[in-house]
Amino acid sequence: QVQLVESGGGSVQAGRSLRLSCAASGYTISRKCIGWFRQAPGKGREAVVAIDSDGTPSYSDAVKGRFDIDKDNAKNTLSLQMNSLKPEDTAMYYCAAGRVEWWQLLRPSLYDYWGQGTQVTVSS
Repeated sequence: QVQLVESGGGSVQAGRSLRLSCAASGYTISRKCIGWFRQAPGKGREAVVAIDSDGTPSYSDAVKGRFDIDKDNAKNTLSLQMNSLKPEDTAMYYCAAGRVEWWQLLRPSLYDYWGQGTQVTVSS
């Protein structure tokens, strides 16, 4: 049974940092695509960053330069370091994994497995 469990969310002021983690079980992430997605209230799910099977990341324009993804194949975990947070980063953040072509990494509908999410709230 595949499980993705996110942790590390919370409430912070704008400009601060948070680090999210995703622990995978029943699924080896080393040669799979895996990434972070988010959904704000009243909005659709959008890509934050995803990493392909070769370890190459793709970032959304909204977070490029502020967020950093890290995949630890030995621990089977994925992390997201979020710096210079903005109120518009407020959302539920999800970890997702699957077999996705590299040019489709930022399309959430193509991912097979999802975690339950962790809430990030950024106040101004």
